[in-house]
Amino acid sequence: MSDLVKLGKYLSLILRHKPEVIDIKLDQHGWANVDELLIGINRQGRFINRELLNEIVKTNNKKRYQYNNDFTKIRASQGHSINVDVNLQEKIPPDILYHGTALRYLDEIKLFGIRKMNRLYVHLSKDKETAINVGKRHGKVIVLEIYTKKMLKDDYKFYYSNNGVWLCDDIDFKYVKRIFDDKK
Repeated sequence: MSDLVKLGKYLSLILRHKPEVIDIKLDQHGWANVDELLIGINRQGRFINRELLNEIVKTNNKKRYQYNNDFTKIRASQGHSINVDVNLQEKIPPDILYHGTALRYLDEIKLFGIRKMNRLYVHLSKDKETAINVGKRHGKVIVLEIYTKKMLKDDYKFYYSNNGVWLCDDIDFKYVKRIFDDKK
């Protein structure tokens, strides 16, 4: 794994889950002061400057980070386990979305549904390929096809993040339309 990828993962930890590891605070919308972020990371013995930070933001394949208009603040677009309001847009999703996970979680999902666990929302993808890539992190992949049209009728709210991830509250298993493994 490249140093840039490692640094990006560390940035994700800070901006989505634990800003206290470098002794900074996020505001209520998840923004961190860029200068404080850089100082905090460097204090932990990891080298980063604005050029490297810009490269991480620019090259992150999930478009996970965003700057404010004057590039003085940065935040994660979504995926937080800490309570922040990233000003998500409530939107009507496509009739079908996908959730990638590991096969080993399927029995639990059948019993309890898809749960947000330690995050603020369940994450959904617009296509199976993206869901497969998400699920690969957890082991043998399965993709759940979610019938969002029915969820909307049952008063679920959906949000769309700046980086193209669909988000919602816990999903009852009755909304799972089909299950695919990564070969189908």
